[in-house]
Amino acid sequence: MRRFAIALCFATLPVAAIAQQAAPAAPATPAKAQTAAATTPLSPEAAAIKSHVMFLASDAMRGREAGSPEYDIAAEYVASQFFAAGLKPGAAKGGYLQEVPLVAYKPEGEGKLGITRGGTTLPLTYGTDYVPSANPRAKETNLSAPVVFVGYGIVAPQYGRDDYRGVDVKGKIVALVSGSPSKMTGEERAWLGSPTTKARFAAERGAVGTITLVTPRSDKQRPFAKMVEGIGHTRMTWANPDGTGHVEEGGIPTLATLSLTGAEKLFAGARTSWAKVAKESDKADARFTPEELPATLSATTKTSFAPARSSNVVGVLPGSDPALAKEVVVLSAHLDHVGVSGKADDKIHNGALDNAIGIASLIEEAKRFQKEGAPKRTVLFLAVTAEEKGLIGSDYFANHPTVPASSIIANVNLDMPILTYKFEDMVAFGGDRSTLGPIISRAVAGAGVSLSPDPMPDEGIFVRSDHFRFVQKGVPSVFLWPGQKGPGKAAVEHFMSTNYHKPSDDLSQPIEWEQGVRFVDVNYRIARDIADAPTRPVWNKGDYFGTLFKGPMAP
Repeated sequence: MRRFAIALCFATLPVAAIAQQAAPAAPATPAKAQTAAATTPLSPEAAAIKSHVMFLASDAMRGREAGSPEYDIAAEYVASQFFAAGLKPGAAKGGYLQEVPLVAYKPEGEGKLGITRGGTTLPLTYGTDYVPSANPRAKETNLSAPVVFVGYGIVAPQYGRDDYRGVDVKGKIVALVSGSPSKMTGEERAWLGSPTTKARFAAERGAVGTITLVTPRSDKQRPFAKMVEGIGHTRMTWANPDGTGHVEEGGIPTLATLSLTGAEKLFAGARTSWAKVAKESDKADARFTPEELPATLSATTKTSFAPARSSNVVGVLPGSDPALAKEVVVLSAHLDHVGVSGKADDKIHNGALDNAIGIASLIEEAKRFQKEGAPKRTVLFLAVTAEEKGLIGSDYFANHPTVPASSIIANVNLDMPILTYKFEDMVAFGGDRSTLGPIISRAVAGAGVSLSPDPMPDEGIFVRSDHFRFVQKGVPSVFLWPGQKGPGKAAVEHFMSTNYHKPSDDLSQPIEWEQGVRFVDVNYRIARDIADAPTRPVWNKGDYFGTLFKGPMAP
């Protein structure tokens, strides 16, 4: 599962392998993990799940980083398993692999920022006042425009908030306070506080660029000094035909992040002092009066690019009903993990639970569909790349689907089920937002477990995995985790603190493979019910994301 700073911003993830370059050598420790993986007798169904994970999470796969040769091997493995499960090739040219052109990008050099006020220009100091941002759309970015402060830069009628009310930002650079008010909660807070969403709000109102302002609260959570240290970290997106990186339509560049001292310099002479803004930002429902600052900001930044290639794996089970077969249910899971990195002796991030076991579940669901007969609707099985880089493979598929976009009616996503305990309940992220809810309830009850609410709403998990790329196309979507009743809470906390995105997420964990069979069963029941239902799922009336992304809505 993709990592990001909770409710503040999407994290910059390092890209260790680009353009098919091999990662540095790492000590392999296959004997320990494979021995631990092969001792307990299992049912045939559990053994099948385990066999996939033994291969995909082996040291030989070196963490399956998108853009690496080992990821490509893993993709070929999944393609072969789709073939064995009777799925038809679902990509171009009669194959299973949908090529995904990638581009890695990062800031090049320190850039230059200056504030002009009253005919005098004050240069800002790199590393003290600002850190530049990379622009995935251009090698060089040059902007000079008046600056308008718009608080958090959030537009959310459900919270009675329009941070642009009464101010004109057309042709201007907007200055945004980092993150979102803590009074906002859950999935909507995570979405509204992301730089991508804020840039979208600004672009819709005619702004030409954004800058982010560190506050005392955000500086404690993600220190500006750490941003400076991480300036060389590489981001990734899918590539346009000209080699530049894809950004959301209408997006505008984020030019830089200003430190507390940089923000103070920007606000010199403003009606509202930076000290007042900084103090107000600590409040749970902080609100600011937007104002044009008495300053013009000039920014020059450079971005370096490196191309890479990867692929999604696509298999199709055609529907059996002549009228409904044209509609498609997508089952998805991400195949990539985070590769090889770190200073410990074991540098390989095997990604057993994140997300080799999700891919294993996807394969076994395909086998069960084939065994029990084709459903009325078509089911498309999708193993995506570069989830760990920012949901890139799923975003590419959502924008370049191998079936008509209008035919996709639902997505069920499988991502990082923590299966180190016998689960007593399940959590359905997004399940209460659409008419998928009753389907999920039936499936969970049929498996003998209960359905629980999100135990971690402030994590914003609904926006953190591949199903959200389908949500952004208006498609009702869900993904499930084993819940936290009984031993679940302790098991989840242990995994997240000890093994998540670490080399220890390997086969030496006490994975309960029979629980994987139960996990597959629940997700199969959901997918089968959707695929055989007389009507397609729709968003519940008035749902925030269904409304935002113009999906089909219940009356």
